[in-house]
Amino acid sequence: MASENSTIGTEAPIRTVEELEERLSRPTPGLAEELSRLDGDIMILGCAGKIGPTLARMARRALDEAGSKRAVIGVSRFSQPGSRDDLERAGIRTIACDLLDRESVMALPDAANVIFMAGMKFGSTGAEATTWAMNAYMPGIVAERFSQSRIVAFSTGCVYPLVPVLSGGSTEEMAPEPIGEYSQSTLGRERIFEYFSRKNGTPVTLFRLNYAVELRYGVLVDVALKVWSGQPLDLTMGHANVIWQGDANAVALRCLGIAQSPPAILNVTGPETLSLRAIAHRFGELFDREPVLTGTEANTALLNNASKMFSLFGYPTVPVDTIVKWVAHWVKSGGATLNKPTHYETRDGKF
Repeated sequence: MASENSTIGTEAPIRTVEELEERLSRPTPGLAEELSRLDGDIMILGCAGKIGPTLARMARRALDEAGSKRAVIGVSRFSQPGSRDDLERAGIRTIACDLLDRESVMALPDAANVIFMAGMKFGSTGAEATTWAMNAYMPGIVAERFSQSRIVAFSTGCVYPLVPVLSGGSTEEMAPEPIGEYSQSTLGRERIFEYFSRKNGTPVTLFRLNYAVELRYGVLVDVALKVWSGQPLDLTMGHANVIWQGDANAVALRCLGIAQSPPAILNVTGPETLSLRAIAHRFGELFDREPVLTGTEANTALLNNASKMFSLFGYPTVPVDTIVKWVAHWVKSGGATLNKPTHYETRDGKF
């Protein structure tokens, strides 16, 4: 069992939220140079969510590293106290805006580069109308307003069907077959961006993420918390792909440079098909306790093949075993979580 004070790879465990935020927003090698070649400001729509704040800080840090004074603009409702002030202190200009309010969106300033992150997933069952409004109607407003910008539109691997575990995952060439209304609405988001991209010549990248992880949230945290607390872990959805959120942030920013019309499509995840049984046993070793496992792995899972991403941008900088050790240390130390289970085990599309 690893010592609490041992290093993990070349880095010590992450011990505080401040250290975690720094690590998640640390520009990856080459990012500053790539962003320096883009013209115009970077606007992040839906900036106050789980991923947005660290992505915005990474963009600001990379531009600072490149000596660029171009603005990073974070747009959100900013309903959580303090979130807006934190971004402003990091050098990010913030604008409060309800992205479902057409007039407010039309009044936003121009930005040559737009990353669209807004949407609804959790709680979508029972709120289907709101889910469709946020995931399919809102993108139309944004695509119309920013028709002259490059747009990276966050999407999800949930647009694909469940595929055989040994298949290597869905590729970008596979036809979408979303399961359930949430997944259907995210395909709606993609189709709306595609429509306006074709109509107006707007360069777009559809960013199919599956799944981003850090120490407060994600598939690995879900598994770790069950092993740590002795709760049963259902293995029916027995396999998954993950990517360190900092790496996902960097790829999202780099996707501004590959946006095109019709839209480019990119699967974004790590290279491994992870066995959650093996991950649970690994956490068991690190926690010195036996995981409680139930169910039998299905022969299909929601899996993405990110070979195209690797060919464009290389492999993630943080390997899965490092993340597992970081998560184990975080959980054992009582680190804060976002208390938002991913529901990765869902097989019927009801989130």
